[in-house]
Amino acid sequence: MSGKTACFTIAGLTMLGTISQTAAGGRAVECYEPVRSPVVYDTVYEDVLVSPPGQQVDYIPAIYGTRERVVMTVPAQVTYEIVPAVARTVYHTVRVDGGGYSWEWRVIHGRKVLCKIWHKARYERIAETVVIRPERTRRIVIPAQYDKIAQEVLVQPEERRIIDVPASYQTVARRVLVREGSSGWRRVHIPRHCQD
Repeated sequence: MSGKTACFTIAGLTMLGTISQTAAGGRAVECYEPVRSPVVYDTVYEDVLVSPPGQQVDYIPAIYGTRERVVMTVPAQVTYEIVPAVARTVYHTVRVDGGGYSWEWRVIHGRKVLCKIWHKARYERIAETVVIRPERTRRIVIPAQYDKIAQEVLVQPEERRIIDVPASYQTVARRVLVREGSSGWRRVHIPRHCQD
């Protein structure tokens, strides 16, 4: 057992002894209360490399001129497709908790008391899918398709450009520990109860 833990144990036993004497009618000589020092963090910002420098090749495609004529490539045809059902979401409010009473400990004016607590009923909205229009089959007439057949003529050849891309950085926040938390006891003076 460490010295710090032993000190806390002795102080705790001393306090228990004092409480027992006070409850029996004795006078408290010294009083202590527990204190905690929270863990302290700080935020450190640093720049990190997202992407290294490099090169990007930009292509400009060739430009072609055309000699066009119109020809039928696909004749007219009839096809059928299934039209899916149309549904709608309807919401209902239902009670999921009837509420009522429960017991819980609370500290009021420094006194720990058991309180009877009233809870209201709790409601939630439930979704339900309702079909408005069922699935059906639809007849579709697809007209003939005509395309332009072109003889390509090169107007401008393909070009290629190399672009230098600089490195990319990003600032990232990181939490670091500044001071660890601790706990201990602090002597307190309460008028008419704990005095020297």
